Amino acid sequence: MREALIVWGGWSGHEPEQGARVIAGMLEEEGFDVRLENSTAAFADPAIADLSLIVPIFTMSKIEKEEVANLTRAVEGGVGLGGYHGGMGDAFREAVDYQFMCGGQWVAHPGNIIDYRVNITGRDDPIMAGIDDFDYRSEQYYLHVDPSNEVLATTTFNGDHAPWIDGVVMPVVWKRRHGKGRVFYSSLGHVASEFDVPEMRTIVRRGLLWAAR
Repeated sequence: MREALIVWGGWSGHEPEQGARVIAGMLEEEGFDVRLENSTAAFADPAIADLSLIVPIFTMSKIEKEEVANLTRAVEGGVGLGGYHGGMGDAFREAVDYQFMCGGQWVAHPGNIIDYRVNITGRDDPIMAGIDDFDYRSEQYYLHVDPSNEVLATTTFNGDHAPWIDGVVMPVVWKRRHGKGRVFYSSLGHVASEFDVPEMRTIVRRGLLWAAR
């Protein structure tokens, strides 16, 4: 049986525990043995190198050097890493090795909760199979991203809340490699209720399955 570790915590506004429960349910439905932890100390355990998948849901916060070093070694060795929104894309702001692994870092969400459009770019990818462009209401994430990411969906900023970024096309969903490990990220999912959006839920589920070895 494949094993997954979900580590949740950090800023409570992203509802990390509720999100962790949703993700755990998804993975259990797919046959994973899932363990949930709420301390970054879990990343320091050498045994994580034997897992199939690690899901960080830990907005902002601090991570110790030995914790991030062990986590990145595990992914480089083949453990999958996957996550969503600030739980993965705005975690551990001071840990550049973590950001290098994830392929991006949140820097802004102009207008806060707004309506925007998600455009599917990777239509031939199994993660996006059968999913069309869709409207979404949440934080529209502006990220600093790695150009080596394989981008599967984007969004375009209209400049209503920051005129200087009018027309900027920003990745929303990507996958990448880090060493031998597969890394998946989606910027959707500010609160747990967003998993009620079928497209969002399907993308995250498929992305995590892709990342898991």
